[in-house]
Amino acid sequence: MDNLSWLASLIKSRNTIDGKIADLIGRSAQINHVGEYIAASIFNIAFEEEGKRRGYDGRFLQGPLAGRTVDVQWRLRHDGLLNIRLDAYPDYYLILTGLENTSSTLANPWSIAFAFLFNAQELLNALKERGVQIGSGTSVTGPLWERAEIYPIPRNTRFVLSDEERKMLFLFNQ
Repeated sequence: MDNLSWLASLIKSRNTIDGKIADLIGRSAQINHVGEYIAASIFNIAFEEEGKRRGYDGRFLQGPLAGRTVDVQWRLRHDGLLNIRLDAYPDYYLILTGLENTSSTLANPWSIAFAFLFNAQELLNALKERGVQIGSGTSVTGPLWERAEIYPIPRNTRFVLSDEERKMLFLFNQ
């Protein structure tokens, strides 16, 4: 019974925190909604109204990608997987991930250890060349991830983060 009481207390605390997050971001406290809020704040992305967009979340407002569409995904673990729709895809995928799946823990902390920017057309071409099944949970090889990395190591020179953007991402690193 003690464990059940403790669990009930923890769930109440979580519900309180989720409510505060939802109030802050103006949407439910789901991982992708929070990720979109973080991305909009750091990368200056304007998100379009749900239901009015197809295959993307919003557009970059400034910099070298201004006006380009982007799909933002926040994955709790850097597990090599992406969700890709073939019927409608963005110009870019911005992927935020936690650490690689090397831990034996059952917990999946909400953290951002890496950020990646994929050109969607180039990514799709590379996946098709390899004969990869494309859809929800598409497996992307390590070299593609490495070339797309913008944080913490700026390997992708198409989008170089400012010191301020790097500091903001670091706030979410576990």
